[in-house]
Amino acid sequence: MIYIMCSLLFGLVLGLAAVASNPSPYFGALGLVVVAGVGCGVLASYGGSFLSLVLFLIYLGGMLVVFAYSAALAAEPYPESWGSLFVMITGILYVLSVGLGVLLFLGGWYEGSLLMGGEFGEMLMFRGDMAGVAFMYSKGGVMLVLGAWVLLLTLFVVLELTRGLARGALRVM
Repeated sequence: MIYIMCSLLFGLVLGLAAVASNPSPYFGALGLVVVAGVGCGVLASYGGSFLSLVLFLIYLGGMLVVFAYSAALAAEPYPESWGSLFVMITGILYVLSVGLGVLLFLGGWYEGSLLMGGEFGEMLMFRGDMAGVAFMYSKGGVMLVLGAWVLLLTLFVVLELTRGLARGALRVM
């Protein structure tokens, strides 16, 4: 199970480097999908299967639609792909900097954090992610309503900014 976890974390670093090094939003969308999927796999391996499912559905359902809409607005005739020299060099620099950070902090303090959530199955009374969701809905109702209000306000701001050429905040002079 540790090998699966290490490969998931390596895929997370590669996906983040692919998103950060790519200047074109077309190819960055694939990197975001990979990062969301691998991040949900990491959460599920730690025992948060419900939270990983919610994260994946909310991410792909909401934020990726907004990202695709903004990518359609930033239409480039010849976007740079992962095969271009600049993107490859920056991606390699990002991965090497993460490797340097790993070597810098390599000391054995992190080995206990690689234990999975389901390895103590007979000792658990209930799952931690389900208790966290129940606590969020019981004690965090005000923050839930406030978060929904902020998301609705953000939607209206984005729609007002991108309404069109005749009306809205972004006009051609």
